[in-house]
Amino acid sequence: MLIEGGIDYNRLCQVFGSKLITNDLLQRFEKLTGHNAPIDPALKRGLFYSHRDFEVILDTFEKKGSDSFYLYTGRGPSSPSLHLGHLIPFRFTAYLQKAFDCCVVIQITDDEKLLHRSLSEEQIEFNMQENIKDIIACGFNPQKTFIFSDMAYIHHMYRNILRIQQLVTNSQVKAIFGVTDSDNIGKTMFPAIQAAPCFSTSFLTVLGTQPRMCLVPCGIDQDPYFRMTRDVTTRLQQQKPALLHSKFLPSLQGFDAKMSGSIESGAIYLEDKDEEVREKIFKYAFSGGRMTKKEHRMLGGETERDVAFQYLKVFLTDDKRLEEIKTKYESGEMMTSELKDICVKVLQAILLEHRQRKACVTREVVEQFMKIRILS
Repeated sequence: MLIEGGIDYNRLCQVFGSKLITNDLLQRFEKLTGHNAPIDPALKRGLFYSHRDFEVILDTFEKKGSDSFYLYTGRGPSSPSLHLGHLIPFRFTAYLQKAFDCCVVIQITDDEKLLHRSLSEEQIEFNMQENIKDIIACGFNPQKTFIFSDMAYIHHMYRNILRIQQLVTNSQVKAIFGVTDSDNIGKTMFPAIQAAPCFSTSFLTVLGTQPRMCLVPCGIDQDPYFRMTRDVTTRLQQQKPALLHSKFLPSLQGFDAKMSGSIESGAIYLEDKDEEVREKIFKYAFSGGRMTKKEHRMLGGETERDVAFQYLKVFLTDDKRLEEIKTKYESGEMMTSELKDICVKVLQAILLEHRQRKACVTREVVEQFMKIRILS
């Protein structure tokens, strides 16, 4: 289903030229990488559903190996705590790193948050350090991962940033990103900063001098940055970045909005305790159940509208168990309270494991990931 809660996911393909991820493409990916990692639920269940040039990445991997491309993702440190929606791209990127055995660069856009938010540099620095710990806890390979702050690393990318800025006009930035005449000039130039990591020449001291293609796993809201980037690559004599697009993790209130940290009752945070997770799911999670118990037993629940089930679709790895829950809920055998209880336990286990991993991320570990060095 490509239109969910008013979000037309198919528009990215119909209007902006991306392609749906087909079963044939998934089978090829699994054949090439299956010995390293079984296919991730985010791919096989359609959370990541669209792509640009992913088949080119597979061609490159098959012919030249994992050193011929790298992964790029990022985070804007707007708050010290991530929520479940933030967890998805980092867990998925860490999975791709394992599957391909390739290098990853992770951009922390501390500069963007200074331009777009009323946050002090001290608050942004604190948020960044906490966010990086959460990112590392997602399981990235320390030998093959470089995490960088824009403000600290920007001089290494500056030549590429200038080249991109030369080729993108003010009118294009206004049209693509909604920048207005009253916005500060930093907002106009920032898209070039997010674009620059798509080129391996921005990481000569990290990836070496051999040109590499870039693969960007991202939410659909980030696609405009990379459409802009792909438009200028020919004139820059660079390779176009490939993309894998994910749908949004819905807000607790339903599919009309993505999970967002700006709405407390709409998000589950990585720092939420067990009782907070239970309260939020039972109190706020939009239900696909019927109005009465009798009606539910007769008609069954609607899993496509049920937020708790959609969270299970993302985070429950057991395919057989997920199908069993789906069948019982849709038949009316399972009530909403039972479904929510299962969801709560799955999320509690994920958050507990994540917190345990994060507790092992010391300042020294963070410094190692951020150290400029050639990735092995």
